[in-house]
Amino acid sequence: MTYGDAEYQYELVDDWAKLPPGWGFRDVAGIAIDKQDRVYVLNRSEHPIIVLDRDGNFVQAWGEGFFKRAHGSCMGADSSIYCTDDGKHIVAKFTLNGQLLKTLGTMGQAAETGYKQSFDLWDGLRRISHGAPPFNRPTGVSISPRGEIYVSDGYGNARIHKFDADGKLLMSWGEPGGELGQFRLPHSVRVDKRGQVWVADRENHRIQIFDTNGKFLKGFTDLLRPTDLFIDKEDTVYVSELSNRVSIFTIDGKLVARWGNTAVTKEEALFLSPHAIAVDSHSDIYVGQVAMSTMKIDRGPRTIQKFSRIE
Repeated sequence: MTYGDAEYQYELVDDWAKLPPGWGFRDVAGIAIDKQDRVYVLNRSEHPIIVLDRDGNFVQAWGEGFFKRAHGSCMGADSSIYCTDDGKHIVAKFTLNGQLLKTLGTMGQAAETGYKQSFDLWDGLRRISHGAPPFNRPTGVSISPRGEIYVSDGYGNARIHKFDADGKLLMSWGEPGGELGQFRLPHSVRVDKRGQVWVADRENHRIQIFDTNGKFLKGFTDLLRPTDLFIDKEDTVYVSELSNRVSIFTIDGKLVARWGNTAVTKEEALFLSPHAIAVDSHSDIYVGQVAMSTMKIDRGPRTIQKFSRIE
């Protein structure tokens, strides 16, 4: 079965992830890919970073004991990986072998925004009365072409933070709400090669795009709870949506392909809560899901899926 449309067509690679016996992912929170197309799967098992090669073979694992609640990740141009931990309220930078290089934020200390964690997502979001400094449950991280670090501070805050390459806070923007420049759970952030800052504003069902100073430029709303986005070298934009689909756009926001669930049962469903998306140098797509957190369903190796581009 093929997925997508026109020049953006893909085949699902069955049983792609090959883990050691007894291992699992529980949830896949973030995906980052290095220059050799090795896939760094940020997950919520006892092995928080599981590295697989392009064929899904196990390479290594690390990060045991470090994370409280892994959430988002990105690859740095200097062959490092950045990960957010919304349980510890930090962003951590590692070498690709797991050596901790730097942390942003104060370990275990949340900024005061009025937020109180609740089993009801909207109850928690409604309590956010104002934007605040870093961090209160940060969600996503991205590195600009100039090396600046952008962080979406989402579950307990409503802001984007911009740091220099050394981790000095340069500026922040955003407040809770639904107007332009406001956020209801900024869930992921990516910077394109022009330096524009793309934010998956999840509970406002939209992507907002800003300049490097936080000025709103444009956005689009043909989305259902976007969780993550990836912009490839051809300026194609890939979006995972918690409402069980993947969408592909041009850099100008034109929808060029979309697919999702057609099955009735959860066992047969293609997606259960897509949370992370990344694309390798061959234009193959990787989608991570959080079915354990949202539905108490362990999808095993299918918690991450690979869609191979049809040439």
